[in-house]
Amino acid sequence: MASTYLSRVHATTTNVKQWTVSVWLKRAKIGYQCSIWGTGNSSGYYGTFLMFSSDDTLRWGNIGGSGMEGELITNRVFRDTNAWYHIVVGVDTDQSTASNRVKIYVNGVQETSFSTNNQPSQGQSLRWNQATSTSGPSIGRTGAWDTRYFEGCMSHINLIDGTQYAASDFGSTDSTTGEWQINTSPSVTYGTNGAFILKDGNSGTDQSPNTNNWTVGGGTLTKTESSPSNVFATLNPLSTFPVTGTSGYFSNGNTVYDAPEGSPYDIACGSTLGVKGGKWYWEVKWNIDGGGTSQALGLGIYEAEQPIALFGTMRSASGYKNVIWDTRHDLYVNGSDTGTNYTGASGDTFGFALDLDAGTLKIHQNGTYYNSGNAVTSAIDVSKTYLILASPNGGSGNHSTARFNFGNGYFGTTAVSSAGTNASGIGIFEYDVPTGYTALSTKGLNL
Repeated sequence: MASTYLSRVHATTTNVKQWTVSVWLKRAKIGYQCSIWGTGNSSGYYGTFLMFSSDDTLRWGNIGGSGMEGELITNRVFRDTNAWYHIVVGVDTDQSTASNRVKIYVNGVQETSFSTNNQPSQGQSLRWNQATSTSGPSIGRTGAWDTRYFEGCMSHINLIDGTQYAASDFGSTDSTTGEWQINTSPSVTYGTNGAFILKDGNSGTDQSPNTNNWTVGGGTLTKTESSPSNVFATLNPLSTFPVTGTSGYFSNGNTVYDAPEGSPYDIACGSTLGVKGGKWYWEVKWNIDGGGTSQALGLGIYEAEQPIALFGTMRSASGYKNVIWDTRHDLYVNGSDTGTNYTGASGDTFGFALDLDAGTLKIHQNGTYYNSGNAVTSAIDVSKTYLILASPNGGSGNHSTARFNFGNGYFGTTAVSSAGTNASGIGIFEYDVPTGYTALSTKGLNL
């Protein structure tokens, strides 16, 4: 969401003691404090909130006139940027048993281990469902004062007014896979201020029987094909070079990777999903931002057992199996320079068709395949597991940016201009996907 959020001003104050919020989310950035939802005015008055703390624990709280009127902080941390989490907060402060007043569920299981466990007092009125023009509810931030925006993806947000529900009302366990899955049409009573948003797209339009639409603020919501039932690959901020220090900037759900400006900056990262066997397709748009033409971009695949490093190092690594392409220079295969120059330019879109059954890789530039449409290499070791590489280069006054489309249909926030054909039916791409190839996603891995 970056600086984008959803907000609403309720017409009337309704039930401030019984309510539920259910949200599916996927984190893109860890190690910082960010809001999931909450209320609060421009003066910093929190109200009720749910957030990830800087140590990646989950924190719920309510701040009123007398200070903190309830706070729960988990011992558990949430650091998986490839996983969708289903988080449900069910509230009923009229409960006589304190532990029943605020219940937090993650992927169907109630959280019971807390470093801070201060339940609100019995009958406590909370700040959710209040009608106010200055501290109405927000999703992706904690009210009007907050700039600690959530970074990542959200889906299927159910806002319940008047009832404390459990996670099982919004999800269930798949009998075959054992995975926690979405109930896309939950049998719940939404109440006066209730709503169901982000159900089938990037819209705050209420899909419940109510018409409680939410407003997008601070930017634009970008639709993603990635979902809890089909997780698409992204770039992995937990696998970068250098491991410490400046290792680039991730954005748009970790599909965009920026090198810093400097003299020089060589960075690298791998993908969240790896492959062994099968036929895979993805696209990358390359831009040199800040002017100039000298900065390069390293793309390709590398053996999963290899330590991540900049492409200048990885392309000649001894003992590993890689295919590394310097977009301004040569193609390197298994540590050797092929002597073949497939030159691209800033603004180009490249497509990669990787066949790990036959051991081949084809690369196209704006839809036209290099090497007369033949594979640029047929020497890939099919016994290995591979990750996808991104290694942009930065220099004084300019830097490379890699915008990946793993099948979400966007390069950053820009949608593909006209989607190509896709025989696998998984993902949206700018150019035609070769027959038999598919997007790198959990559903694609199970074809």
